Amino acid sequence: MGVKRIRIDFYDDSGCRHTISLQGPVTREKIGRILDYAELMAGLSSPTSVSRAPSYSRTKLQRVRDLLLHRMAETTFSSDDVRNLYSEFYGEPIPLTTVATYLSRLVDRGFLRRSGSPGRWYYCLSDVTSAVRTE
Repeated sequence: MGVKRIRIDFYDDSGCRHTISLQGPVTREKIGRILDYAELMAGLSSPTSVSRAPSYSRTKLQRVRDLLLHRMAETTFSSDDVRNLYSEFYGEPIPLTTVATYLSRLVDRGFLRRSGSPGRWYYCLSDVTSAVRTE
């Protein structure tokens, strides 16, 4: 079995990028402490406090991931749901094919779980993402 690796990237209120990498045994406690640090440095008052588009630039993939984490954490959703939420939140359209590609990448990275069949996929946060979010 290989070495476990986790990398967390985020931006603070001033647009400064923070990168934290862990290699080796990873516990929920360690992840919880790292997420506490990230929350403190990013200036979020609570995990569900995403209320406006950040003033610094991020990739669309990062924006989609953050929307899922903060707005779709407790639900099952489709790519249409994500496209509509993205357009509503950021005030700019995003093609459905782009959303589908990003969701597929997030599944491959273990951030999301996918069920259903091609053309009718449904997604939810993975157990690991949900566990980290609740601690």
